[in-house]
Amino acid sequence: MRPAPAAGSWTTDDIGDLHGTTVVLTGVTGGLGTEVAFQLAHHGAKIVAAGRDLATVEDALSALRHGVRDAQALAVRLDLADLDSVAAAATEIAERAGRIDVLINNAGIMAAPFRTSAQGFELQMATNHLGHFALTAHLWPTLTTSRARVVSVSSLMHSFARKLDLRSLEPGAALARYDRWGAYAQSKLANLLFMRELDRRVRAAGIDVTSLGAHPGYALTQLSRSGLQLGGRSLQGAVVHQVSRAVAQSASAGAWPIERAATDPTLEGGAYVGPSGFRQLRGRPKPVGMTALARDPELAAELWDASETAAGVRFTIG
Repeated sequence: MRPAPAAGSWTTDDIGDLHGTTVVLTGVTGGLGTEVAFQLAHHGAKIVAAGRDLATVEDALSALRHGVRDAQALAVRLDLADLDSVAAAATEIAERAGRIDVLINNAGIMAAPFRTSAQGFELQMATNHLGHFALTAHLWPTLTTSRARVVSVSSLMHSFARKLDLRSLEPGAALARYDRWGAYAQSKLANLLFMRELDRRVRAAGIDVTSLGAHPGYALTQLSRSGLQLGGRSLQGAVVHQVSRAVAQSASAGAWPIERAATDPTLEGGAYVGPSGFRQLRGRPKPVGMTALARDPELAAELWDASETAAGVRFTIG
């Protein structure tokens, strides 16, 4: 195994040759996902892009093929907020991909107004966590056979979550006064709890699958505006996006932690990769810390059980 890059020194040149590698990526139609797909395809990976609007995904892949010579890419329709769509997409992915070397659970919405998913769950938790939990569960046989790595994309916002209200995983549950930012923070906390619990379970079972997390720091993407504008134009969304344009790092830089988590063989399961700069806002990627709540093993186990019940799947490791 090659030595790990010095702290803060990793670049995309460290990715290496990915020919023969298949990467499944959610959220490829803008921002971080577009950058990750381009960079990994540039190094030879076959990209399986999953997104809600198949035409938009196809457009993104057309641009990818235009920018990367001989790029291999295929599109799959996936609506993470609809568990039936997740199950169907997983079947299609397993059949068409053959093997999965890397699964990057990247797609998400941010600070959306209160809405519910197709099955009646709070929309941000349904999209950002539950859909990815179910997708990983459905793909598990292929992931284990391929000795894959699973990358869960979280956010600095996970540190603003002071609790995890598991009622968001109960369809039609009566929630307290809805806080769109609080709900987003909890969904990002859930991403890390899932990542760590998956790592704990594969280690206990002796399975050669690697579970890692990553976050982009403060990166300029459409996420800062699209979630806030879900259901209509939003002055708050426009203001947040304009502030981001002034102070955030680029989407390509924000993608570095995800790309490193997806490709660096020196990283161990359970690692969380983020920017190395001030308060993890920007900079070259390195392993970083997370909140005590994100490292709570009892809460992680409770979330796993609640997610199985909500998704209607038995996610057995081993």
